[in-house]
Amino acid sequence: MTELDEFEKKILRELQRDASLTTAELADRVGLSPSPCWRRIDRLQRDGFIKRRVALVDRRAIGLNAHLFAQIKLNAHGRANLDEFSKAIHAFPEVLEAYVLIGGMDFMLRIVAKDIDAYERFFFDRLSKLDGIQEIQSTIALSEIKSTTELPVN
Repeated sequence: MTELDEFEKKILRELQRDASLTTAELADRVGLSPSPCWRRIDRLQRDGFIKRRVALVDRRAIGLNAHLFAQIKLNAHGRANLDEFSKAIHAFPEVLEAYVLIGGMDFMLRIVAKDIDAYERFFFDRLSKLDGIQEIQSTIALSEIKSTTELPVN
């Protein structure tokens, strides 16, 4: 993996805060002229340090008021068919993130829904019907203490 210089680290920090900055604005913030700044951004994208630039949407503003976590344990049949389970999870727009775990449960899902009733429908009509599920433990997030997409680039 290529080492990042201080300018590249600054560029990554600034873009994580505001990806809509123009190259000139970004160059000014990190102490470069626009051309070298653009070359560094281009390299960071080519080398995979920057995956993509997106708009972060406030879930509550679009009516997704329920924020939940589901831990899933698969039975032996389910663990033998992890690819099928993973494909099914990818098809659910309610599932924002999915992680494979080590320990008592096999997966952790971060889920959003309009409200608890909508989650209940999702749970019973879709999630719990996936082949191979032994157990699902759902947890409702009451409030958000910290939420960031910004990685600590040091």
